Amino acid sequence: MNDQGFISPDEIRARFSRAMSDMYKSEVPLYGTLLDLVAETNKKVMEDAPEIEEQLRWTGEIRRLAMERHGAIRVGTAEELATIRRLFAVMGMQPVGYYDLGPAGVPVHSTAFRAVHESSLQASPFRVFTSLLRLELIDNPELRQLAASILAKRNIFTPRVKELLATFEAQGGLDEAHANEFVNEALETFRWYTQAMVTAAEYNRLHDQHRLIADIVAFRGPHINHLTPRTLDIDRIQAGMPRCGITSKAVVEGPPRRHCPILLRQTSFKALQEQVFFIGQDSAAGSHTARFGEIEQRGAALTPKGRALYDRLLSATRTELNAFPGEHNAERYNDLLEKNFQEFPDSYEEMRQQGLAYFSYFVTETGIAARSNVIRPHTLDDLIKAGHVHFEPLVYEDFLPVSAAGIFQSNLGDNAQGSYEITANQADFHTALQAPVLNELELYAATQRRSILECAATLHLPPLV
Repeated sequence: MNDQGFISPDEIRARFSRAMSDMYKSEVPLYGTLLDLVAETNKKVMEDAPEIEEQLRWTGEIRRLAMERHGAIRVGTAEELATIRRLFAVMGMQPVGYYDLGPAGVPVHSTAFRAVHESSLQASPFRVFTSLLRLELIDNPELRQLAASILAKRNIFTPRVKELLATFEAQGGLDEAHANEFVNEALETFRWYTQAMVTAAEYNRLHDQHRLIADIVAFRGPHINHLTPRTLDIDRIQAGMPRCGITSKAVVEGPPRRHCPILLRQTSFKALQEQVFFIGQDSAAGSHTARFGEIEQRGAALTPKGRALYDRLLSATRTELNAFPGEHNAERYNDLLEKNFQEFPDSYEEMRQQGLAYFSYFVTETGIAARSNVIRPHTLDDLIKAGHVHFEPLVYEDFLPVSAAGIFQSNLGDNAQGSYEITANQADFHTALQAPVLNELELYAATQRRSILECAATLHLPPLV
């Protein structure tokens, strides 16, 4: 709480993340089973590999590991997206990155709302991947108009949460009572409602165009469709899910298994078929498939040079596979991935030397003890060689469009459209959002630079290069 009596956005975000997790666990009991598996796996990994636990202690991630979550929602209109931005701003979350999923056959473009400063991320690393439906990608004009008219009738926010948004924006914060009320009211936007806003016939028309269009348009709000915990070993999770009665998707999305993980690896259990009420029905005779359980393993954030190499190797793998990765070709896909990614260095020192990843730098006890020495290293590389400075990779806080599309597609079925020819339109997305998205690479570079400057200040040296 600050001098004005306001609760910090980091604390509001942490409260909301806990409330969201509790709600989702009550709605999707299998999610609780998944959380238990992740907690058990993470404990075992750190017991088997103490160096991983040590790395997490250096970076401070050990404190946030158990509470780390990312959610995903899909909204239908520009007004909904702009209000979502205002809602997440109360929690200190800003839109980071632009993702076009059209080329993968998913008619949305997206951003990720998250905290941006490393201290805020350590306090609560909650993220929400937020997608906006691109109505222009519905090729049937009559169906496009139907979808627009349905979306125009709904209000996904409670009247009270809108009042609290106005209060926050006028005052610059929320006090204890208002912060708690805000969490409860905001949660209603993400809740699952079984009553659809359409008839069964309308639902089927939307569904036949694209399952995700039906998911966005047919219901009262953008129900949270997954809430992802972070694991330290996604391959153990993938192997362990069947033993817990969980059916996993066939392929882990992202890079292959490595000694030094990079970017993001994701898997999920298949989407649940849930009963719903359509307009004109007296019972929950209909069904809808949307919500699933996702798990992620996060690795090093890559520089533009590192991302270019990653994208090239992934593209080469998918070109060689010449098909969408799935159950029928999972083994071959994994073999190709392993083969192609041998070109990507698998040591943090090599990645650092080649400028492929971002790192945080820390002064060691040896460095502290040597501060009074007349002769001592004065460059970053020399300080590292002398043991005065230690480095660890910056964790990747964001998402991968190909992986996101792969998760979506695995839950949409094989008959989903292969791609949309209309290209990305980031300018339209910014207009709908009523703000530009932040560049994630600039954020990582700034964090890395702050850690280097902090090392220089601690060692009583001029800014390091």
